[in-house]
Amino acid sequence: MSETLSTLVKRCRHQQEIRKSRFLAIAAPITSGDQALAFLREVADPTATHNCWAYRVGQDYRFNDDGEPGGTAGRPILQAIEGQQMDGVAVVVTRWYGGIKLGAGGLVRAYGGTAAECLRLAERVPIVAMTRLGLHCEFAELALLKARLRELQAEVEQEDFGVDGVELQLRLPDSRVDEAVLLVSDISRGRSVAKQLD
Repeated sequence: MSETLSTLVKRCRHQQEIRKSRFLAIAAPITSGDQALAFLREVADPTATHNCWAYRVGQDYRFNDDGEPGGTAGRPILQAIEGQQMDGVAVVVTRWYGGIKLGAGGLVRAYGGTAAECLRLAERVPIVAMTRLGLHCEFAELALLKARLRELQAEVEQEDFGVDGVELQLRLPDSRVDEAVLLVSDISRGRSVAKQLD
């Protein structure tokens, strides 16, 4: 039943005016909290009233209200990320105050809504769960094995040549692991066994 998560293909932005305040959301794909904070430093506008933000990468998430009343900006931005079933995403919503107070509910709607609309309009790509496999193969089988593994969307991450063959470390979609294990066994006539790493 789990929803397929997606992430952004590239940066995107969405701007709207709400009761004379200007709100600009900028979202980007990220792979770590450090990358999210670097993105924040890059896009935050020091002349703006507030630069509120949130990010999520797997189980790692943070958000910040940047001076807005607690819970009215950062958390709604994070909820927009989660509501769009996204991961590996950072969103900064910058506000230039226009002189009309929005109240707590209005702020939640403004920050969450601007972030959600930015993500809704963005080009996205599904996140594919990946697995690492390790195996040993003989030199004579290497070319065929690599060609057939490529057909299963496997990437060779590491290749170490020894005196009696080659140690391979692969990364491939979870959904292709069983096929890969069978393929390695078939090509090596049972001499090689692919094992999950991590």
